[in-house]
Amino acid sequence: MIMKNLIDEFQESLKQLGVSRKSRLLLAVSGGLDSVVLTDLCANSGLDFAIAHANFQLRGAESDRDEAFVRQLAIQLNKPFLTKKFDTVRFAEIEKLSIQVAARNLRYEWFRTLIGNEPESFTFLLTAHHLADNVETMLMNFFRGTGISGLTGMPEKNKYLIRPLLRISGSRLKDFAVSQNLAWVIDSSNATDDYTRNFFRNQLIPSMEPIFPDLHSNLEKNLHRFSEVENLYQQAIQIHKKKLMQSSGSEIHIPILLLKKADPVKTIIYEMIKDYHFTPLQAEEVIHLMDSMNGKYICSSSHRIIKNRRWLIIALLEDPSSAHISIDKNESAVNYPEGRIHIRELASESTGKFSATPGTEVLDAGEIQYPLLLRKWKAGDYFYPLGMKKKKKLARFFIDQKLSKTAKEKVWVLATDKQIIWVVGLRIDNRFRTKDSTAKILVLRNEPINI
Repeated sequence: MIMKNLIDEFQESLKQLGVSRKSRLLLAVSGGLDSVVLTDLCANSGLDFAIAHANFQLRGAESDRDEAFVRQLAIQLNKPFLTKKFDTVRFAEIEKLSIQVAARNLRYEWFRTLIGNEPESFTFLLTAHHLADNVETMLMNFFRGTGISGLTGMPEKNKYLIRPLLRISGSRLKDFAVSQNLAWVIDSSNATDDYTRNFFRNQLIPSMEPIFPDLHSNLEKNLHRFSEVENLYQQAIQIHKKKLMQSSGSEIHIPILLLKKADPVKTIIYEMIKDYHFTPLQAEEVIHLMDSMNGKYICSSSHRIIKNRRWLIIALLEDPSSAHISIDKNESAVNYPEGRIHIRELASESTGKFSATPGTEVLDAGEIQYPLLLRKWKAGDYFYPLGMKKKKKLARFFIDQKLSKTAKEKVWVLATDKQIIWVVGLRIDNRFRTKDSTAKILVLRNEPINI
């Protein structure tokens, strides 16, 4: 009866998760009780699968014993066997990771290479994580402060990764293994508290059981409650995102006035920016950014959020189109990644006071239309260098100026009505120079970052 009930439940779980008899499965098998039960359930269900075993070489002869055991299991079931040895300690040292995280990264990266669309590839990867694993994950995430998403534990399905035993208790899996006379190996490191999960499993949870007799049942119920709360939370977040996030090419534009009215604003901001590799702490920075000077910005590893008049703009760091700042007529200064530009409009008789000042340029204000656009230069850009009547591409101009590759990457231009008026810090455009007829001048002063 134990066997029949668990097999039926297992098969129903696979069906709900999109696994069919036509699916070619890869089973992650350590040789421990849980993964041996998973293997037996797949065999009893007549599924097409292969067995994969990662040898992390962390327990000497015991690691090799586990590999030999899993290999023999695959032979008995007449299933393909894949194995790989990892120098986990060295990898952890190089990547500056804990042994636990290093092993996980190595294992899943290897599995990922085995999943694909080729005929010899696998459709899904199955792991033997069960209910107790999920409860431990929930508790660890709670102490890590991962937020509501972490309190839902591990997902049953994540792309090609399937965890079909996630709702089944460890005691039921053991009862099944005993009833079927299954053999398994015991990982001696499970008895130590060297790893975070082991501490929760061996120390924290057992210490709470005398105080909370229904601990396991309550934690299991909390997993389901938190999953429902997460669904409601995500529904609310999607409403805010739809209202606030406007796509414009490769950029996301967020209206500041509407964002200020959002509540709770910090949480909503984080949900909008987290997919662009911004941290929870940077949500507070975005709040300050809304009231900052035009052109101010913050960065993640991949994106920038920049204040552009009444908008916050999220754009890729490496995308030249993302690096642009609109400047209104009433603005006297603007920040940009390479420094700060000061802007003044004066009567023409003041021209002589600025012409010789390093980093300062004087242009004919009457030839200039607002808003101005400050942006990174891009291939194909051209201008008319001061003193010349013919246009020159910036790429050629940089060669003449003998700029290095890194120096060229830092060049910005100021434009009006799609015409470049100033290659910042280098040269103004001849078309916008001051003339005898100039009534007002535009004084531009570049204040580069001191490195």
